[in-house]
Amino acid sequence: MIRTAILGLSALALSACDSGGTGMDGMEIPEVAAGELSEDTMKDITRELSSDEFDGRMPGTEGEVKTVALLTERFEAAGLEPGNNGSWVQEVPLVEITGKDYAPLTIKGEGVDMALTPSTDWVGVTYREDTETALTDSELVFVGYGINAPERDWNDYEGLDVKGKTVVILVNDPDWQSEDLEGPFNGRAMTYYGRWTYKYEEAAKQGAAGAIIVHDTAPASYGWNVVESSWSGPQAYPARGENPPAMTRMNGWVQKEKAREILKAAGEDLDALSAAAKTSDFKAVELGLTASTSFKNDMRSFKSQNVIGVLPGSEKPDEYVLHTAHWDHLGRCTPAPDGDNICNGAVDNATGTAALVALAEAHGMAGAPKRSLVFLAVTAEESGLLGAYYYASNPVFPLAQTVGGINMDAFQVAGPAKDVTVVGPGKSQLDAFLISALEADGRSMTPNPKPEAGYYYRSDHFAFAKQGVPMLYIDGGEDLVEGGKEAGAAVAKDYTENRYHGPKDEFNEDWDWSGVMGDLQLYYRIGRMIAESSSWPNWNEGDEFKATRDASCEEADAGC
Repeated sequence: MIRTAILGLSALALSACDSGGTGMDGMEIPEVAAGELSEDTMKDITRELSSDEFDGRMPGTEGEVKTVALLTERFEAAGLEPGNNGSWVQEVPLVEITGKDYAPLTIKGEGVDMALTPSTDWVGVTYREDTETALTDSELVFVGYGINAPERDWNDYEGLDVKGKTVVILVNDPDWQSEDLEGPFNGRAMTYYGRWTYKYEEAAKQGAAGAIIVHDTAPASYGWNVVESSWSGPQAYPARGENPPAMTRMNGWVQKEKAREILKAAGEDLDALSAAAKTSDFKAVELGLTASTSFKNDMRSFKSQNVIGVLPGSEKPDEYVLHTAHWDHLGRCTPAPDGDNICNGAVDNATGTAALVALAEAHGMAGAPKRSLVFLAVTAEESGLLGAYYYASNPVFPLAQTVGGINMDAFQVAGPAKDVTVVGPGKSQLDAFLISALEADGRSMTPNPKPEAGYYYRSDHFAFAKQGVPMLYIDGGEDLVEGGKEAGAAVAKDYTENRYHGPKDEFNEDWDWSGVMGDLQLYYRIGRMIAESSSWPNWNEGDEFKATRDASCEEADAGC
Protein backbone atom coordinates (compact mmCIF):
# COMPACT_ATOMS: atom_id res chain seq x y z
CA MET A 1 0.00 0.00 0.00
CA ILE A 2 1.37 3.41 -1.03
CA ARG A 3 0.33 6.68 0.50
CA THR A 4 1.55 10.15 -0.39
CA ALA A 5 3.22 12.11 2.38
CA ILE A 6 1.34 15.32 3.03
CA LEU A 7 3.09 18.45 4.19
CA GLY A 8 1.24 18.88 7.48
CA LEU A 9 2.05 20.62 10.71
CA SER A 10 4.56 17.99 11.85
CA ALA A 11 6.44 18.19 8.56
CA LEU A 12 6.39 21.96 8.61
CA ALA A 13 7.76 21.98 12.15
CA LEU A 14 10.51 19.58 11.19
CA SER A 15 11.57 21.52 8.13
CA ALA A 16 11.65 24.75 10.09
CA CYS A 17 13.86 23.54 12.88
CA ASP A 18 17.24 23.78 11.23
CA SER A 19 17.35 25.23 7.76
CA GLY A 20 13.86 26.40 6.91
CA GLY A 21 13.31 24.33 3.73
CA THR A 22 10.05 22.62 2.79
CA GLY A 23 9.44 20.81 -0.50
CA MET A 24 8.54 17.51 1.22
CA ASP A 25 5.21 16.83 -0.47
CA GLY A 26 4.81 14.37 -3.32
CA MET A 27 6.92 11.54 -1.91
CA GLU A 28 5.45 8.06 -2.10
CA ILE A 29 5.84 6.48 1.31
CA PRO A 30 5.18 2.72 1.42
CA GLU A 31 3.89 1.23 4.64
CA VAL A 32 6.37 -1.39 5.84
CA ALA A 33 6.25 -3.91 8.64
CA ALA A 34 8.69 -3.73 11.53
CA GLY A 35 11.95 -5.54 10.95
CA GLU A 36 13.18 -8.61 12.85
CA LEU A 37 16.26 -7.05 14.39
CA SER A 38 18.69 -9.04 16.51
CA GLU A 39 19.84 -7.56 19.79
CA ASP A 40 22.32 -10.43 20.06
CA THR A 41 23.93 -9.33 16.79
CA MET A 42 24.27 -5.78 18.09
CA LYS A 43 25.82 -6.95 21.35
CA ASP A 44 28.13 -9.59 19.89
CA ILE A 45 29.62 -7.47 17.13
CA THR A 46 29.97 -4.36 19.31
CA ARG A 47 31.67 -6.44 22.01
CA GLU A 48 34.08 -8.08 19.55
CA LEU A 49 34.99 -4.98 17.54
CA SER A 50 35.73 -3.03 20.74
CA SER A 51 37.76 -5.75 22.42
CA ASP A 52 41.45 -5.18 23.10
CA GLU A 53 42.24 -7.79 20.45
CA PHE A 54 41.19 -5.29 17.78
CA ASP A 55 43.62 -2.72 19.24
CA GLY A 56 41.38 0.29 18.61
CA ARG A 57 40.72 -0.44 14.89
CA MET A 58 43.26 2.01 13.52
CA PRO A 59 43.41 1.92 9.68
CA GLY A 60 46.54 0.24 8.36
CA THR A 61 47.00 -2.02 11.39
CA GLU A 62 46.21 -5.61 12.36
CA GLY A 63 43.03 -4.22 13.91
CA GLU A 64 41.85 -3.32 10.42
CA VAL A 65 42.61 -6.82 9.11
CA LYS A 66 40.48 -8.37 11.87
CA THR A 67 37.67 -5.87 11.37
CA VAL A 68 37.44 -6.41 7.62
CA ALA A 69 37.46 -10.20 8.09
CA LEU A 70 34.65 -10.02 10.66
CA LEU A 71 32.47 -7.76 8.52
CA THR A 72 33.01 -9.83 5.40
CA GLU A 73 31.99 -13.00 7.27
CA ARG A 74 28.89 -11.44 8.81
CA PHE A 75 27.76 -9.68 5.61
CA GLU A 76 27.97 -12.96 3.73
CA ALA A 77 26.09 -14.83 6.47
CA ALA A 78 23.36 -12.16 6.33
CA GLY A 79 22.75 -13.00 2.68
CA LEU A 80 24.48 -10.02 1.08
CA GLU A 81 26.53 -10.22 -2.09
CA PRO A 82 30.03 -8.73 -2.48
CA GLY A 83 29.50 -5.07 -3.34
CA ASN A 84 32.54 -4.26 -5.46
CA ASN A 85 32.41 -6.31 -8.64
CA GLY A 86 32.79 -9.60 -6.82
CA SER A 87 34.90 -8.24 -3.96
CA TRP A 88 33.80 -7.34 -0.45
CA VAL A 89 36.28 -4.46 -0.23
CA GLN A 90 37.25 -1.23 -1.94
CA GLU A 91 40.88 -0.27 -1.46
CA VAL A 92 41.36 3.29 -0.22
CA PRO A 93 44.83 4.72 -0.93
CA LEU A 94 45.86 7.10 1.81
CA VAL A 95 48.80 9.37 2.44
CA GLU A 96 49.83 10.57 5.90
CA ILE A 97 51.60 13.94 6.05
CA THR A 98 53.32 15.12 9.21
CA GLY A 99 54.57 18.70 9.28
CA LYS A 100 57.74 19.53 11.18
CA ASP A 101 60.44 22.20 11.56
CA TYR A 102 57.92 25.05 11.34
CA ALA A 103 59.22 28.55 10.79
CA PRO A 104 57.22 31.44 12.26
CA LEU A 105 54.46 32.98 10.18
CA THR A 106 56.01 36.35 9.38
CA ILE A 107 53.87 39.32 8.39
CA LYS A 108 55.66 42.20 6.70
CA GLY A 109 54.80 45.54 5.17
CA GLU A 110 55.79 49.17 5.39
CA GLY A 111 56.89 49.56 9.00
CA VAL A 112 55.52 46.12 9.87
CA ASP A 113 57.55 43.06 10.88
CA MET A 114 55.57 40.51 12.91
CA ALA A 115 56.50 36.91 13.75
CA LEU A 116 53.70 34.53 14.84
CA THR A 117 54.72 31.45 16.82
CA PRO A 118 53.60 28.03 15.48
CA SER A 119 50.91 26.29 17.60
CA THR A 120 50.64 29.22 20.02
CA ASP A 121 49.58 31.88 17.49
CA TRP A 122 48.83 29.92 14.33
CA VAL A 123 48.74 26.42 12.87
CA GLY A 124 49.18 25.30 9.29
CA VAL A 125 49.33 22.19 7.14
CA THR A 126 49.63 21.34 3.48
CA TYR A 127 47.38 19.02 1.49
CA ARG A 128 50.06 18.67 -1.19
CA GLU A 129 52.36 15.66 -1.23
CA ASP A 130 55.49 17.81 -1.03
CA THR A 131 58.46 17.18 1.25
CA GLU A 132 58.82 20.93 1.80
CA THR A 133 56.22 23.70 1.96
CA ALA A 134 57.04 27.36 1.51
CA LEU A 135 54.90 30.48 1.40
CA THR A 136 57.07 33.43 0.40
CA ASP A 137 55.98 37.08 0.46
CA SER A 138 52.40 36.14 -0.38
CA GLU A 139 50.11 39.21 -0.42
CA LEU A 140 47.39 39.15 2.24
CA VAL A 141 43.73 39.74 1.29
CA PHE A 142 40.81 39.81 3.74
CA VAL A 143 37.88 38.06 1.98
CA GLY A 144 35.24 38.15 4.71
CA TYR A 145 33.60 34.75 5.02
CA GLY A 146 35.21 33.50 1.80
CA ILE A 147 31.90 32.41 0.28
CA ASN A 148 30.94 32.05 -3.38
CA ALA A 149 27.27 30.97 -3.44
CA PRO A 150 25.55 31.95 -6.70
CA GLU A 151 22.20 30.50 -5.59
CA ARG A 152 22.26 32.94 -2.65
CA ASP A 153 23.53 35.86 -4.72
CA TRP A 154 26.70 36.01 -2.64
CA ASN A 155 30.33 36.15 -3.80
CA ASP A 156 33.08 37.40 -1.52
CA TYR A 157 35.57 36.88 -4.36
CA GLU A 158 33.71 38.92 -6.95
CA GLY A 159 36.10 40.93 -9.15
CA LEU A 160 39.08 39.68 -7.16
CA ASP A 161 42.24 37.94 -8.35
CA VAL A 162 43.88 36.05 -5.48
CA LYS A 163 46.25 33.89 -7.51
CA GLY A 164 49.44 33.43 -5.47
CA LYS A 165 47.99 35.42 -2.56
CA THR A 166 46.95 34.36 0.94
CA VAL A 167 43.33 34.94 1.92
CA VAL A 168 42.25 35.69 5.49
CA ILE A 169 38.78 34.26 6.21
CA LEU A 170 36.20 34.45 9.00
CA VAL A 171 34.79 31.18 10.38
CA ASN A 172 31.10 30.17 10.08
CA ASP A 173 28.44 32.03 8.05
CA PRO A 174 27.68 35.78 7.87
CA ASP A 175 24.44 35.37 9.88
CA TRP A 176 25.72 33.02 12.59
CA GLN A 177 24.79 35.49 15.34
CA SER A 178 21.10 35.44 14.43
CA GLU A 179 18.69 34.55 17.21
CA ASP A 180 16.54 32.48 14.87
CA LEU A 181 16.93 30.38 11.73
CA GLU A 182 16.08 33.11 9.24
CA GLY A 183 18.73 34.75 7.10
CA PRO A 184 20.71 34.47 3.86
CA PHE A 185 22.58 31.46 5.29
CA ASN A 186 19.79 29.98 7.43
CA GLY A 187 20.44 32.26 10.39
CA ARG A 188 21.94 30.54 13.42
CA ALA A 189 22.13 27.19 11.62
CA MET A 190 25.49 26.69 9.92
CA THR A 191 25.48 25.81 6.23
CA TYR A 192 28.31 24.08 4.43
CA TYR A 193 29.61 27.52 3.46
CA GLY A 194 30.46 28.04 7.12
CA ARG A 195 32.68 24.98 7.44
CA TRP A 196 36.45 25.32 7.25
CA THR A 197 36.59 22.55 4.65
CA TYR A 198 34.53 24.64 2.23
CA LYS A 199 36.57 27.78 2.84
CA TYR A 200 39.85 26.04 2.00
CA GLU A 201 38.37 24.41 -1.09
CA GLU A 202 36.97 27.66 -2.42
CA ALA A 203 40.24 29.50 -1.76
CA ALA A 204 42.04 26.79 -3.76
CA LYS A 205 39.55 27.09 -6.63
CA GLN A 206 40.21 30.82 -6.67
CA GLY A 207 43.96 30.14 -7.03
CA ALA A 208 45.09 31.28 -3.58
CA ALA A 209 48.52 30.15 -2.40
CA GLY A 210 47.45 30.19 1.24
CA ALA A 211 44.23 30.31 3.26
CA ILE A 212 44.11 31.33 6.93
CA ILE A 213 40.92 31.17 8.98
CA VAL A 214 40.49 33.50 11.96
CA HIS A 215 39.66 31.32 14.94
CA ASP A 216 36.83 32.51 17.17
CA THR A 217 35.49 30.09 19.78
CA ALA A 218 31.79 30.96 19.54
CA PRO A 219 31.28 30.66 15.76
CA ALA A 220 33.74 27.74 15.51
CA SER A 221 32.00 25.88 18.37
CA TYR A 222 35.35 24.79 19.81
CA GLY A 223 38.35 26.42 21.44
CA TRP A 224 41.88 26.99 20.20
CA ASN A 225 43.00 23.86 22.05
CA VAL A 226 40.95 21.76 19.63
CA VAL A 227 42.47 23.52 16.63
CA GLU A 228 45.99 23.12 18.00
CA SER A 229 45.62 19.41 18.77
CA SER A 230 43.74 18.56 15.58
CA TRP A 231 46.11 20.39 13.24
CA SER A 232 49.37 19.14 14.67
CA GLY A 233 50.91 15.72 14.23
CA PRO A 234 50.07 13.27 11.40
CA GLN A 235 47.32 14.32 9.00
CA ALA A 236 45.84 11.65 6.70
CA TYR A 237 44.35 12.39 3.28
CA PRO A 238 43.19 10.38 0.30
CA ALA A 239 45.98 9.94 -2.23
CA ARG A 240 45.47 12.64 -4.86
CA GLY A 241 46.41 10.69 -7.99
CA GLU A 242 47.56 12.11 -11.30
CA ASN A 243 44.94 14.87 -11.66
CA PRO A 244 44.52 16.30 -8.17
CA PRO A 245 42.00 19.06 -7.44
CA ALA A 246 43.23 22.60 -6.94
CA MET A 247 45.04 22.97 -3.62
CA THR A 248 46.62 25.84 -1.78
CA ARG A 249 50.20 25.45 -0.63
CA MET A 250 49.21 26.01 2.99
CA ASN A 251 45.95 26.04 4.95
CA GLY A 252 45.86 27.25 8.51
CA TRP A 253 44.24 29.03 11.43
CA VAL A 254 45.27 32.11 13.37
CA GLN A 255 44.27 33.18 16.87
CA LYS A 256 41.63 35.91 16.77
CA GLU A 257 43.70 38.44 18.71
CA LYS A 258 46.68 37.86 16.42
CA ALA A 259 44.41 38.43 13.44
CA ARG A 260 43.31 41.65 15.09
CA GLU A 261 46.96 42.73 15.37
CA ILE A 262 47.61 41.92 11.71
CA LEU A 263 44.64 43.95 10.54
CA LYS A 264 45.56 46.83 12.83
CA ALA A 265 49.04 46.84 11.27
CA ALA A 266 47.28 47.17 7.89
CA GLY A 267 45.25 50.12 9.15
CA GLU A 268 42.06 48.07 9.46
CA ASP A 269 39.81 47.03 12.33
CA LEU A 270 38.78 43.38 12.68
CA ASP A 271 35.41 44.15 14.25
CA ALA A 272 34.52 46.71 11.58
CA LEU A 273 35.54 44.40 8.74
CA SER A 274 33.66 41.50 10.33
CA ALA A 275 30.51 43.61 10.48
CA ALA A 276 30.92 44.70 6.86
CA ALA A 277 31.42 41.07 5.78
CA LYS A 278 27.91 40.20 6.97
CA THR A 279 26.38 41.87 3.90
CA SER A 280 26.32 40.60 0.32
CA ASP A 281 27.80 43.86 -1.02
CA PHE A 282 31.00 43.38 0.99
CA LYS A 283 34.19 43.96 -1.00
CA ALA A 284 37.44 42.14 -0.18
CA VAL A 285 40.25 44.26 1.26
CA GLU A 286 43.86 44.14 0.06
CA LEU A 287 45.88 44.54 3.27
CA GLY A 288 49.19 45.76 1.84
CA LEU A 289 51.02 43.10 3.84
CA THR A 290 52.74 39.84 2.95
CA ALA A 291 52.88 36.46 4.69
CA SER A 292 55.76 33.98 4.69
CA THR A 293 56.44 30.65 6.38
CA SER A 294 57.97 27.26 5.68
CA PHE A 295 57.98 23.73 7.08
CA LYS A 296 58.99 20.22 6.11
CA ASN A 297 56.76 17.19 5.70
CA ASP A 298 57.23 13.51 6.43
CA MET A 299 55.00 11.29 4.28
CA ARG A 300 53.73 7.73 4.56
CA SER A 301 51.57 6.00 1.95
CA PHE A 302 49.36 3.03 2.80
CA LYS A 303 46.07 1.43 1.80
CA SER A 304 42.98 0.91 3.90
CA GLN A 305 39.65 -0.69 2.97
CA ASN A 306 35.97 0.12 2.77
CA VAL A 307 33.77 -2.97 3.18
CA ILE A 308 30.75 -3.19 0.85
CA GLY A 309 27.83 -5.61 0.72
CA VAL A 310 24.66 -5.36 -1.37
CA LEU A 311 21.19 -6.90 -1.25
CA PRO A 312 20.09 -6.66 -4.92
CA GLY A 313 16.65 -5.22 -5.53
CA SER A 314 13.82 -7.40 -6.78
CA GLU A 315 12.49 -4.96 -9.39
CA LYS A 316 14.93 -2.05 -9.66
CA PRO A 317 18.37 -3.51 -8.91
CA ASP A 318 20.11 -0.54 -10.56
CA GLU A 319 18.65 1.92 -8.03
CA TYR A 320 20.44 1.99 -4.69
CA VAL A 321 19.67 2.95 -1.07
CA LEU A 322 22.82 3.52 0.98
CA HIS A 323 23.52 2.62 4.62
CA THR A 324 26.84 3.86 6.02
CA ALA A 325 28.84 3.62 9.24
CA HIS A 326 32.55 3.95 9.91
CA TRP A 327 34.38 0.90 11.27
CA ASP A 328 37.62 2.67 12.30
CA HIS A 329 38.71 4.27 15.54
CA LEU A 330 41.88 5.81 17.00
CA GLY A 331 44.01 2.79 17.88
CA ARG A 332 46.41 3.64 20.70
CA CYS A 333 45.88 6.98 22.41
CA THR A 334 46.74 9.02 25.53
CA PRO A 335 46.62 6.59 28.48
CA ALA A 336 43.93 6.77 31.11
CA PRO A 337 45.02 7.08 34.77
CA ASP A 338 45.02 3.28 35.04
CA GLY A 339 47.49 3.01 32.14
CA ASP A 340 44.99 1.77 29.56
CA ASN A 341 45.99 3.27 26.20
CA ILE A 342 43.68 1.43 23.75
CA CYS A 343 40.91 3.62 22.36
CA ASN A 344 38.41 0.78 21.89
CA GLY A 345 35.66 2.88 20.31
CA ALA A 346 32.74 0.79 21.58
CA VAL A 347 30.06 3.45 21.16
CA ASP A 348 32.05 5.33 18.49
CA ASN A 349 31.55 3.43 16.28
CA ALA A 350 31.43 -0.28 16.96
CA THR A 351 27.71 0.23 17.61
CA GLY A 352 27.11 1.77 14.18
CA THR A 353 29.18 -0.91 12.47
CA ALA A 354 27.18 -3.62 14.25
CA ALA A 355 24.01 -1.88 13.09
CA LEU A 356 25.02 -2.38 9.45
CA VAL A 357 25.12 -6.14 10.04
CA ALA A 358 21.88 -6.21 12.05
CA LEU A 359 20.06 -4.25 9.36
CA ALA A 360 21.47 -6.48 6.62
CA GLU A 361 20.17 -9.53 8.50
CA ALA A 362 16.70 -8.03 8.97
CA HIS A 363 16.32 -6.93 5.37
CA GLY A 364 17.55 -10.31 4.19
CA MET A 365 14.93 -12.10 6.28
CA ALA A 366 12.21 -9.75 4.99
CA GLY A 367 13.23 -10.44 1.38
CA ALA A 368 14.73 -8.10 -1.16
CA PRO A 369 12.85 -4.80 -1.60
CA LYS A 370 12.33 -3.28 -5.04
CA ARG A 371 15.52 -1.22 -4.94
CA SER A 372 18.96 -2.51 -3.96
CA LEU A 373 20.25 -1.93 -0.44
CA VAL A 374 23.96 -1.10 -0.05
CA PHE A 375 25.75 -1.57 3.28
CA LEU A 376 28.99 0.40 3.35
CA ALA A 377 31.42 0.26 6.28
CA VAL A 378 33.90 3.05 5.62
CA THR A 379 37.44 3.57 6.87
CA ALA A 380 39.29 6.59 8.24
CA GLU A 381 36.32 8.64 9.43
CA GLU A 382 38.35 9.72 12.43
CA SER A 383 40.99 11.12 10.06
CA GLY A 384 38.48 13.30 8.22
CA LEU A 385 35.78 11.13 6.55
CA LEU A 386 38.43 9.78 4.19
CA GLY A 387 36.86 6.42 3.34
CA ALA A 388 33.51 8.05 2.66
CA TYR A 389 35.14 10.76 0.55
CA TYR A 390 37.02 8.14 -1.45
CA TYR A 391 33.89 6.12 -2.18
CA ALA A 392 31.91 9.25 -3.08
CA SER A 393 34.68 10.23 -5.53
CA ASN A 394 35.06 6.65 -6.82
CA PRO A 395 31.57 5.18 -6.44
CA VAL A 396 31.01 1.48 -7.06
CA PHE A 397 27.34 2.24 -7.67
CA PRO A 398 26.67 5.43 -9.70
CA LEU A 399 25.68 8.34 -7.48
CA ALA A 400 22.96 9.43 -9.91
CA GLN A 401 21.42 5.98 -9.35
CA THR A 402 21.81 6.24 -5.57
CA VAL A 403 18.41 7.35 -4.32
CA GLY A 404 19.56 8.47 -0.89
CA GLY A 405 20.95 7.10 2.32
CA ILE A 406 21.25 6.89 6.09
CA ASN A 407 24.39 7.28 8.22
CA MET A 408 24.84 5.69 11.65
CA ASP A 409 27.45 6.95 14.09
CA ALA A 410 27.51 6.21 17.84
CA PHE A 411 24.27 4.79 19.26
CA GLN A 412 22.99 5.92 22.64
CA VAL A 413 23.17 2.99 25.09
CA ALA A 414 21.38 4.44 28.13
CA GLY A 415 17.90 3.06 27.53
CA PRO A 416 14.87 4.10 25.46
CA ALA A 417 14.08 7.69 24.55
CA LYS A 418 10.80 9.27 23.55
CA ASP A 419 12.52 11.12 20.74
CA VAL A 420 15.41 11.08 18.31
CA THR A 421 17.73 13.96 17.53
CA VAL A 422 17.70 14.86 13.85
CA VAL A 423 20.85 16.58 12.63
CA GLY A 424 20.15 18.72 9.60
CA PRO A 425 16.35 18.46 9.30
CA GLY A 426 14.65 20.43 6.57
CA LYS A 427 17.43 19.87 4.05
CA SER A 428 15.88 17.26 1.76
CA GLN A 429 12.71 15.40 0.86
CA LEU A 430 14.04 12.41 2.81
CA ASP A 431 12.37 14.13 5.76
CA ALA A 432 9.05 12.76 4.49
CA PHE A 433 10.32 9.21 5.04
CA LEU A 434 11.70 10.14 8.45
CA ILE A 435 8.40 11.63 9.59
CA SER A 436 6.47 8.58 8.42
CA ALA A 437 8.84 6.21 10.22
CA LEU A 438 8.62 8.27 13.42
CA GLU A 439 4.83 8.15 13.27
CA ALA A 440 4.87 4.39 12.72
CA ASP A 441 7.06 3.91 15.79
CA GLY A 442 5.16 6.45 17.91
CA ARG A 443 8.15 8.68 18.48
CA SER A 444 8.95 12.36 18.10
CA MET A 445 11.96 14.32 16.92
CA THR A 446 14.13 16.86 18.65
CA PRO A 447 15.79 19.47 16.45
CA ASN A 448 19.55 19.67 16.40
CA PRO A 449 20.23 21.47 19.72
CA LYS A 450 23.25 23.33 18.30
CA PRO A 451 22.52 24.13 14.64
CA GLU A 452 25.32 26.70 14.66
CA ALA A 453 27.90 23.93 15.17
CA GLY A 454 27.28 22.43 11.73
CA TYR A 455 27.21 18.81 12.88
CA TYR A 456 25.59 17.75 9.60
CA TYR A 457 28.92 18.42 7.92
CA ARG A 458 31.02 16.36 10.34
CA SER A 459 30.18 12.69 9.70
CA ASP A 460 30.39 10.28 6.77
CA HIS A 461 27.03 11.12 5.20
CA PHE A 462 28.43 14.56 4.34
CA ALA A 463 30.83 13.11 1.77
CA PHE A 464 27.82 11.86 -0.18
CA ALA A 465 25.72 14.96 0.38
CA LYS A 466 28.54 17.02 -1.06
CA GLN A 467 28.25 14.95 -4.25
CA GLY A 468 24.50 15.58 -4.34
CA VAL A 469 23.14 12.37 -2.75
CA PRO A 470 20.41 13.15 -0.16
CA MET A 471 21.42 11.70 3.22
CA LEU A 472 19.83 11.49 6.68
CA TYR A 473 21.77 11.68 9.93
CA ILE A 474 20.00 10.84 13.18
CA ASP A 475 21.36 10.75 16.74
CA GLY A 476 19.92 9.11 19.84
CA GLY A 477 17.18 10.95 21.66
CA GLU A 478 17.62 13.44 24.48
CA ASP A 479 14.33 12.79 26.31
CA LEU A 480 14.86 9.45 28.08
CA VAL A 481 11.83 7.42 29.15
CA GLU A 482 13.39 7.18 32.60
CA GLY A 483 14.63 10.55 33.78
CA GLY A 484 13.59 12.73 30.85
CA LYS A 485 15.78 15.41 29.30
CA GLU A 486 17.79 15.93 32.48
CA ALA A 487 18.90 12.30 32.45
CA GLY A 488 19.61 12.46 28.72
CA ALA A 489 21.80 15.52 29.17
CA ALA A 490 23.69 13.84 32.01
CA VAL A 491 24.38 10.75 29.87
CA ALA A 492 25.65 12.89 26.99
CA LYS A 493 27.84 14.95 29.32
CA ASP A 494 29.34 11.88 30.94
CA TYR A 495 30.18 10.29 27.60
CA THR A 496 31.69 13.46 26.16
CA GLU A 497 33.82 14.22 29.21
CA ASN A 498 34.86 10.71 30.26
CA ARG A 499 34.69 8.37 27.28
CA TYR A 500 34.57 10.13 23.90
CA HIS A 501 37.82 9.51 21.96
CA GLY A 502 39.42 8.03 25.05
CA PRO A 503 40.36 4.60 26.43
CA LYS A 504 37.14 4.32 28.46
CA ASP A 505 34.81 4.10 25.46
CA GLU A 506 34.59 0.38 26.24
CA PHE A 507 31.88 -2.28 25.99
CA ASN A 508 29.76 -2.62 29.12
CA GLU A 509 27.71 -5.77 29.74
CA ASP A 510 25.25 -3.69 31.79
CA TRP A 511 24.22 -1.42 28.91
CA ASP A 512 20.49 -1.08 28.26
CA TRP A 513 20.04 -1.95 24.58
CA SER A 514 16.32 -1.19 24.33
CA GLY A 515 16.96 2.35 23.12
CA VAL A 516 19.47 1.14 20.55
CA MET A 517 16.98 -1.35 19.17
CA GLY A 518 14.31 1.34 18.96
CA ASP A 519 16.64 3.58 16.97
CA LEU A 520 17.64 0.64 14.78
CA GLN A 521 13.98 -0.05 14.01
CA LEU A 522 13.65 3.53 12.83
CA TYR A 523 16.62 3.08 10.48
CA TYR A 524 15.11 -0.15 9.20
CA ARG A 525 11.76 1.49 8.40
CA ILE A 526 13.36 4.45 6.64
CA GLY A 527 15.65 2.31 4.51
CA ARG A 528 12.84 -0.09 3.61
CA MET A 529 10.45 2.74 2.75
CA ILE A 530 12.94 4.39 0.41
CA ALA A 531 13.76 1.04 -1.20
CA GLU A 532 10.07 0.20 -1.83
CA SER A 533 9.17 3.72 -3.03
CA SER A 534 9.19 4.94 -6.63
CA SER A 535 10.06 8.50 -5.60
CA TRP A 536 13.44 10.18 -6.10
CA PRO A 537 13.89 12.58 -3.15
CA ASN A 538 15.90 15.71 -3.84
CA TRP A 539 17.36 18.48 -1.74
CA ASN A 540 14.95 21.27 -0.87
CA GLU A 541 14.99 24.52 -2.83
CA GLY A 542 17.82 26.76 -1.70
CA ASP A 543 19.88 23.96 -0.16
CA GLU A 544 23.59 24.13 -0.98
CA PHE A 545 23.63 20.60 -2.45
CA LYS A 546 20.61 20.82 -4.75
CA ALA A 547 22.48 22.24 -7.75
CA THR A 548 24.97 19.35 -7.60
CA ARG A 549 22.16 16.77 -7.50
CA ASP A 550 20.30 18.45 -10.34
CA ALA A 551 23.43 18.53 -12.51
CA SER A 552 24.16 14.87 -11.72
CA CYS A 553 20.64 13.87 -12.71
CA GLU A 554 20.75 15.84 -15.96
CA GLU A 555 23.96 14.11 -17.02
CA ALA A 556 22.83 10.59 -16.10
CA ASP A 557 21.32 8.10 -18.54
CA ALA A 558 19.58 6.25 -15.73
CA GLY A 559 18.45 6.98 -12.20
CA CYS A 560 17.09 10.27 -10.92
